[in-house]
Formats: sequence, structure tokens, C-alpha cells
Amino acid sequence: MIEMLVALAVFSLAALALLRLEGATMASTFTLDQKLMAQTVARNIAVETITDPAAPTFGKTSGEEVNGGQSWRWTRQTVRTADARVARVDIAVADDAGRTLAGLTVVRTLK
Repeated sequence: MIEMLVALAVFSLAALALLRLEGATMASTFTLDQKLMAQTVARNIAVETITDPAAPTFGKTSGEEVNGGQSWRWTRQTVRTADARVARVDIAVADDAGRTLAGLTVVRTLK
């Protein structure tokens, strides 16, 4: 009878550990999904910036995009580089809570 109780206790501890692991895995998966979507938004903003016939204005620009059924806030900082023909564009994407989840830097020629 005592062996049965010990075996049950060991099994229950193992089951609890597996449940905690599952919870941590779910939280990690959600975080990775959010970061992936934020990176997609950052890349979309970068492509728009690079392919726009008009060069971006220098300074800070911000906006909001909807992607994956979620609203994302982005900021784009455009600064001059040592080469007067090239601008550096830093893009940051944040979720509704204001947490920055993705960042991307691209360069663009000025015409």
C-alpha cells in the first residue's frame, strides 16, 4: 500500500512538471508569434519606404497598421548619413501595450 502511495506521489509530481512546461511553452509560442507579426509589419514599412518614388522626409514619422487581425504602432526615424546621397531609416514596431517587439534599419538612396 505504501509503495502505491509513493508511486502516485511521484506520478503526480511528474504530471505537475509537465503541466508547468506546457504553460511555459504556450507563453513562449505566443511571444514568438507576436514578434514574428511585428517583424512582418517592420519589413512591410521598410519595403514601402524603399520602393516609394519620393524619398522619405527626415525626422520621425509614425503610423498604425493592421496585420494579422491586430493593430500595430510603428515609428520611422530617417536621418542623414555621411554620404549625402544615402539616408538611414530606423523602424520600430510596438503592440497595443506599447512594447517594442521589432526593429529594423535600412538605407535608402536619395534622388
